[in-house]
Amino acid sequence: MTIRVQQTSNDYGILVEPLSGEVTAWRNGKLLARSTRARVMYETRLPPVVYFPSEDILANLLPAPDHKTFCPFKGTASYRHVQADGEVIDYGAWHYPNALPEGQAVDGCYAFMPSVATRIEHQGAEIAEMPTGNISGPVVDWLLREAWLAKTPQDLLAAMGKKLVEDGVAVSRMSILIWSLHPMIAGHNCIWVRDSDEVTSRYPSYEILDSPVFKESPFQHVAEGLGGVRQKLDTNPNEFNFPIMEDLKEQGVTDYVAMPLPFSDGRINVLTLASDHPTGFTTANLGLIFECSALISRLFEVFALTSNATSLLETYLGKRTGARVLGGEIRRGDGDIIDAAILFCDLRHSTRLEAELGRDDYVAVLNRFFETATDIVNAHEGEVLKFIGDAVLAIFPAGSGHDHACRQAVESAKEIVRTLAIPDENLNDLTLSCAIGIAYGDVTYGNVGSKERLDFTVIGSAANIAARLGEYGKAHGKEIVASGDVADQERYAVEGLGSLTLHNVSESVEAFAITARNTDSAETV
Repeated sequence: MTIRVQQTSNDYGILVEPLSGEVTAWRNGKLLARSTRARVMYETRLPPVVYFPSEDILANLLPAPDHKTFCPFKGTASYRHVQADGEVIDYGAWHYPNALPEGQAVDGCYAFMPSVATRIEHQGAEIAEMPTGNISGPVVDWLLREAWLAKTPQDLLAAMGKKLVEDGVAVSRMSILIWSLHPMIAGHNCIWVRDSDEVTSRYPSYEILDSPVFKESPFQHVAEGLGGVRQKLDTNPNEFNFPIMEDLKEQGVTDYVAMPLPFSDGRINVLTLASDHPTGFTTANLGLIFECSALISRLFEVFALTSNATSLLETYLGKRTGARVLGGEIRRGDGDIIDAAILFCDLRHSTRLEAELGRDDYVAVLNRFFETATDIVNAHEGEVLKFIGDAVLAIFPAGSGHDHACRQAVESAKEIVRTLAIPDENLNDLTLSCAIGIAYGDVTYGNVGSKERLDFTVIGSAANIAARLGEYGKAHGKEIVASGDVADQERYAVEGLGSLTLHNVSESVEAFAITARNTDSAETV
């Protein structure tokens, strides 16, 4: 496709001019540099910076190879410690050893940090700042007026890419990496390609953070706060040794930028842009995006906040309950009275296990127990409401009727018992056992607690009975104990326990012990 040259009215620019006459730099009363060949760099919305040829610097410049910063216009800055008047100021001076075209006018020159050069004199006159105007143009108008209409981060990225192309920015590929607050997913990586106008999404796990693919990528460099990356593949191909650059070069990319996209919580996300224009990005191209990056960051942060809120609520409350809270049920007393089967599962021998295994291995045991119960309950249309010490409270709403809810609860209980009995090779073939109580009835499903600290839970006799049946099973060596309206005697192998008097339950409860083994070939879910 034909790429037209950037025509936006964005006013970002860089101008380097020689300074006539003698220019001196001072640190208090100590002369740092004296030159008649100094140059001043004017950059939009930044104070002017004076660069001195290295031969005209009087202070000692000591190597600081471990520190670099990035400018998308001038290139990667290398630093020197400044030794002057008996003191050493870390990273007090910088230069651009492989300057991009916009910065090549200061090749071989150093500038001092403002805190180092406390005074710069030029023939007794101040160095005036370059006047700046306002950013305007189609991209800015779109960001202010229409970008908020995007429904997803994928939609926003695609719309922004197309708008940049329409405005003459030669971008062929864009991506964004947004870190997440999720127990298994490290982040969300969206990639837009101009020629196909398609967005692909990836959700890498935390394992990728230790992989060579990530550690040798621009994402890692930027996300760790090391600054951004700009690599013109035709002029400085070896400045950054990132393997992805070879792949991009084969795809016709001539210029690549990865820039920080900080969110308000301090996390550094990453925005990348690639160009296939013969001369790559212009200063105006990058200036437009650079100047708008704070607004772009906030637009993506809105999606990240919603996604993170959903992930956190699902992680700590469960998917169904999290959705209710996110949907606005956040006041004390908010909730419904529903019919449901309640399952209470308690790990056996937990005190002995903690004493024998030690804290770390015991925590691993708990995690296996919780994960097993949660996965199985979720697979049977239930939801784990909470972990209580070494126990699990789960609910199976009766949306499809009493029989279906009870059947799903019982099948979950049986599978939990069978799965925990499998030796765990990660814990010396340790097997686990549990006691499960199941009851059915109407419960209040909603918020209880103080004015400022709420708990979304179930309250009602069914929840109390389920817990007490679990206690009975634990005391009498029964794996699964269910109330009479739950235990289907025709479907399951059961043992009648009679009418039980349970602690804090006003009336006796007819109960049955259910075996976890599938002894009846007619059993179905």
